Amino acid sequence: MDILLLSVTAFGGPQVHLMMMIERLVKKRRYITEEELLELQALCQVLPGPSSTQTVTAIGLKIGGQPLAYLTLIVWSIPAMVLMTAAAIGIHYLESKSISLDFTKFVGPMAVAFLMYGASAIARKVIHNTQGWTFLIISTILAYLYPSPYTTPVLIVLGGVAASLNFKKHEKMDKAPIRVKWRPIIFWISVLVAAAIVGKVTNSLPVRLFENFYRNGSLVFGGGQVLIPILYNEFVEFKHYLTEQEFLAGMALTQVVPGPVFSIATFVGSVSLQTHGVFGQIVGGFVATAGIFLPGTFFIFFAYPFWDQLKKYRGIRASLEGIHAASCGLTIAAAILLLQPMMTDRQPLFTVIITLLVLTFAKIPSYFIILAGLVLGLVF
Repeated sequence: MDILLLSVTAFGGPQVHLMMMIERLVKKRRYITEEELLELQALCQVLPGPSSTQTVTAIGLKIGGQPLAYLTLIVWSIPAMVLMTAAAIGIHYLESKSISLDFTKFVGPMAVAFLMYGASAIARKVIHNTQGWTFLIISTILAYLYPSPYTTPVLIVLGGVAASLNFKKHEKMDKAPIRVKWRPIIFWISVLVAAAIVGKVTNSLPVRLFENFYRNGSLVFGGGQVLIPILYNEFVEFKHYLTEQEFLAGMALTQVVPGPVFSIATFVGSVSLQTHGVFGQIVGGFVATAGIFLPGTFFIFFAYPFWDQLKKYRGIRASLEGIHAASCGLTIAAAILLLQPMMTDRQPLFTVIITLLVLTFAKIPSYFIILAGLVLGLVF
């Protein structure tokens, strides 16, 4: 019940989610201590996948083992999945009735502003030296010049490897032998290979969508703000499963819907199957949600038992700087690509600028800003 209450009230992204977890799960219910929660959150920050979702899953794992962890994951993700699938169905209905989506003309630029602000906030938080800023600039340029879904994993891996070479600047820590249980990783790889093979053999779009989101969920470091450019590159620029306007509408809706920011995947998956009718869109939303969340869950099951020992290795700690910098670069490149078409039109450009100013200087909830944008779109 506590996780369900969080899932329908947690607006604002991972930082706000963490404060709400501390208030409800630590101070009110005392399921774990604040120190334990912060350690779990730190672990989730360095693993691929949705950090808030992994954190609540890890809490379930700590308290009740894998069955409770899976139940926690389901309860946390279902409200956002239902709302984003319904939104995708609603947008397709409007388009099928030739009803203009002009009322979203303000929320699209607002979504770009949120992406830009998020990239800036993440960069300031995780990058602290010249090496990190250099990786960020290089990854931004390469991601901008080569907007392909294959660019993402390459840049993230290269960033991590390059940064790990600078491990000597990190303090040595006493290490004990690590006992690794490989079953979760075997499950992760098995699902990935099986989905790829079945999708190739059957050419089934739902199966291929599951594989696409499962692959992306296995490679995303840095949360929903990093996932957004990855999905945009693959499903808008590369595969053309949805239009830029539809994608921007989905981006904006993630600021209105409570729960994980990764719910943008649900929207993209649902819209990708809009030609298959309402049932197809429901299937699309489900397979996208399952695909994007499962890898992070497997990684938690794998890493949680030996995290205390793993983080003592200097190479692991050093690699995180490059991974985070590359992830920020990917986000900035996507923001630039989305902003470019708006540079020649006053209305969206001014909307981006004003939204950035509001986000920077005013403490207004993100969902209120987006709702105001929808109202403005209906009035003007």
